[in-house]
Amino acid sequence: MRFRVLASAPLLALALVSCGSSDSTVSKTPDARTTEPAPVSQSVAPPAPTALPAETPAPDPCAVNLAAPEIARAVSELPRDPRSNQPWNPEPLAGNYNECAPLSVVIVKANSNASNANTRAVMFHLGKFIPTGIPDTYGFNDIDETVSTGDTVALKFTNGVPGLDSVVRFRWNGAGVELIGNTG
Repeated sequence: MRFRVLASAPLLALALVSCGSSDSTVSKTPDARTTEPAPVSQSVAPPAPTALPAETPAPDPCAVNLAAPEIARAVSELPRDPRSNQPWNPEPLAGNYNECAPLSVVIVKANSNASNANTRAVMFHLGKFIPTGIPDTYGFNDIDETVSTGDTVALKFTNGVPGLDSVVRFRWNGAGVELIGNTG
């Protein structure tokens, strides 16, 4: 048995020599200092967060609204223009229609091709058309905002000559519309 141990000794020594430090796993791993850096991938920005649609605030019922459906309804109820016998155009030339104001007004013109179509003021109390009991409101073509208030409207006739405007003020007196002043 001694022979077998001696005969296997050279084989064991050969095996130990072939597994020297130069064949270790550590020496076959590339040195971290000599490796090229891994390519940096281009980072993709995360998608922008989608904005929630902004809530549209409810329209202010007390703001001037010249597109209010009540205007078109009121204009459709007016008798025809006495001068041209035409109906009135429901698109206001001027106005301060407001459903919260004691008195507001829009100015409309006759639906005519005439160069100087007739105009008239249509008055409202708290947004409701006042069909009767109003002094004559024909011929006005603007509103004087400087003297108009929540219960008073100042209708203006402008003829294009500076300083020669005519202004007539109307007021809601609690029961109806009254003429309260003339300037011009």
